[in-house]
Amino acid sequence: MKDYQYNWDVIWRNVDNLLYGLWLDIYMAFASVLAGTVIGLFVAFALISKHGLIRRSAQTYVTAIRNIPLMIIVLFIYFGLPDAGLVFGEIESFVFALTIYAGAYIAEVFRGGLIAMPKGITEAGLALGMSNIKVNIYIKIPLLIRSVMPALSNNYISLFKDASIAAVIAIPELTFQTRRINLETFKTIEAWSSATVIYVITCFFIAFLLRRVEKRVAIPK
Repeated sequence: MKDYQYNWDVIWRNVDNLLYGLWLDIYMAFASVLAGTVIGLFVAFALISKHGLIRRSAQTYVTAIRNIPLMIIVLFIYFGLPDAGLVFGEIESFVFALTIYAGAYIAEVFRGGLIAMPKGITEAGLALGMSNIKVNIYIKIPLLIRSVMPALSNNYISLFKDASIAAVIAIPELTFQTRRINLETFKTIEAWSSATVIYVITCFFIAFLLRRVEKRVAIPK
């Protein structure tokens, strides 16, 4: 270790690649979060449905996905589905996998919020002549998102970090770019410490933005 020669020039020479990799991580996480949130909402309502088949189907999805590592899901979609005739590109495969994964976790957050919601809200909406669907769309969902935003923020940050798993299918995101620099230059400390700093700064920035959103949408007490 005392013979190790530091050379930070390898990082500066590859800064464009690292930033491109970071952009890919943000893009894939953002797309997955949007789609996963929509799935999570539908699944959350299914989890509390009075229809047994719908409720059990939703429970099966959530339980199965939450007990399967994300990497297995990614590898199955990218390498397994083509054998069944379903072929996706690298980025599309990963976004698909992360969306399915995100949907299960976000559904549990929404389910908790729905259970905690006063029953009087539904009764008040129905008394105003609204249908159950309209009560859900115009009353429950806006209140639900505002009430569970802190928990959603934690999930969103976690999903951004999970985007690093895309390196296993050779998507040139930040972790993949860092590993490439390490293998080409053997500058392990410079490569991985730089990636660590980039991830930490990005997570702090995302957390800052989400905290601002939380304050804007928070339900007054």
